[in-house]
Amino acid sequence: MPKRIRYYGLAAIVVGLATLLLVWRSGGGDEGPQRDSIDITEFEQAVAEGTVVEATLYERSSLIKGELEDGTLFVARFPLAYTDELTTNVVKAGLALPVERQPVSIWTGLLWDFVPLLVVFGILIWMISRVYGKTVFGFGGSRARGIDKNQPVVTFADVAGLDEVVEELAEIKEFLAEPKRFEALGARIPKGVLLYGPPGTGKTLLARAIAGEAGAEFFSISGSDFVEMFAGVGAARVRNMFKEAKAAAPAILFVDEIDAVGRQRGAGMGGGHDEREQTLNQLLVEMDGFDVSTGVILIAATNRPDMLDPALLRPGRFDRQVVVDTPDLEGRKAILQVHGRGKPLAEGVDLGVIARRTAGFTGADLANLVNEAALLSARHGFTSIGAAQLDAAIERVLAGPERRSRAMSEHEKRVIAYHESGHAIVGHALPMRGPVHKISIIPRGRALGYTLVLPTEDRLLASSSELGHEIAMLLGGRTAEELTFSDPTTGAYDDIEKATTIARRMVTEFGMSAELGTVRLGTSRSEPFLGRDHGHTADYSEAVAARVDSEVRRIIDEAHSTARDILTTHRVALDRLAEALIERETLDASEVDDLLDDVKKWANSRRTLGSASSVVASNPPPARPIS
Repeated sequence: MPKRIRYYGLAAIVVGLATLLLVWRSGGGDEGPQRDSIDITEFEQAVAEGTVVEATLYERSSLIKGELEDGTLFVARFPLAYTDELTTNVVKAGLALPVERQPVSIWTGLLWDFVPLLVVFGILIWMISRVYGKTVFGFGGSRARGIDKNQPVVTFADVAGLDEVVEELAEIKEFLAEPKRFEALGARIPKGVLLYGPPGTGKTLLARAIAGEAGAEFFSISGSDFVEMFAGVGAARVRNMFKEAKAAAPAILFVDEIDAVGRQRGAGMGGGHDEREQTLNQLLVEMDGFDVSTGVILIAATNRPDMLDPALLRPGRFDRQVVVDTPDLEGRKAILQVHGRGKPLAEGVDLGVIARRTAGFTGADLANLVNEAALLSARHGFTSIGAAQLDAAIERVLAGPERRSRAMSEHEKRVIAYHESGHAIVGHALPMRGPVHKISIIPRGRALGYTLVLPTEDRLLASSSELGHEIAMLLGGRTAEELTFSDPTTGAYDDIEKATTIARRMVTEFGMSAELGTVRLGTSRSEPFLGRDHGHTADYSEAVAARVDSEVRRIIDEAHSTARDILTTHRVALDRLAEALIERETLDASEVDDLLDDVKKWANSRRTLGSASSVVASNPPPARPIS
């Protein structure tokens, strides 16, 4: 229907313009025989010379048609404002100049009045159909999209690494397929299911898999599709969406990024009755009016459940909230196997090894990794995807593509080599850090060099000692520059920022300060409409704030001192590793182990550096390249 309306608008424009053209072309009437066009000045000169035999003035067309003494037929055009003056001059010359008023017919007048409106109306219809895909009076129509019949059906077999989540959602599939079995026991299926978790973990894929398994109609819409510039459009679309889903039951309504429309009410700056809140209110009403026997289930996905309105999350609306988190080791292996289907993997490729090297990767990251490896293999003319291409793809996903063409002076290259060597040696010497997988001074992404540390296992907890070692390794690059050149550069900017953030969280969030104790300092109340960090409140005195700063400084200084002691002790190894980097630019794990064998033996002969501390559930982010 929207395409048809668009065609109607285009047709109205064409018809209107064609009519205007015809009316304009016919405005002068029948010109009769062929006439020579002359300038109005030439006509006046001919009148003065007496060579004009006859002439007639056509007032509406601003034309003068006549005949000269030599039998030449002419036509002259004059400005409309010049009519009275021209007539006076001709009469003074002694020439009769009949005036033809050319009365306009009623139909011609109507055309001149109506056709411009027709053109403007056609343009409006065409623009509206392009922007909204609806008729003039259909802004509030549902914009939910069903699954294309030509697309392959997604089932739970296409979902890997989320076994517990699939088990939770399997009940919905069974209810849609066999509702009477649940109704016989008096069971009530959840009206709504909220999937929340980091981006790229497979929330949309899970919703499509439920629809594919149950054979139900699947309607997908984004939360931003409800909000338009016209008041009341969002609420109307919510009503029509639920009406459409009930007519197609059993059906699944999937609302992606529901936080765009379901944010907390009353948090905006413009009062409590804006268009977004009207849409949310209508969504709450429709979910309350759900009849469990209709066979319609609402599934929503978001990355920010903390932003949603509490009324949306209460039982009776989103009865079930399912965490879709990053996969563990076995989950990553299963996901790699799914994305490796149909791709020619070389002999000897162990997806389990790749899974161990990708701790913290989401399903989208792993899909991108396999695709990047396939692209690299095709670029170099290989017929299969090897382990080398998969390793290169991991670096590409983590740090970005190589930039070998970036010009770098010998001094800068030397500074970067010592900087990355400092990271590697401190990490090698500290027993709680993961192994160094690769060091490179080839620029990647925004980094001029990087030290890639890949953990051997998934970690959900971190102790204060481990966080202290993380800070020490981050400061290892800056410390190496200080020891070698006595003039540090700006290359440690990102390292210092990360180290300061970790230290401040240890003091204010994790209770890892003996000076301040196990107290949470500060309240993070992020405002949905004012920004994520706008609502941080320092609910402590200035004296406590000074002690917080002092503790952060102490943690940073202790880590800096630890890094300095390690690099001073292993100065020979620092020079050796840096020279090898300058010569070869990239060193893999085996080469690093060979060059730092003495550092590893020294570390194994000592117990952990720093004091042990209690474990906190901090759920730190996955390891990333240290630049």
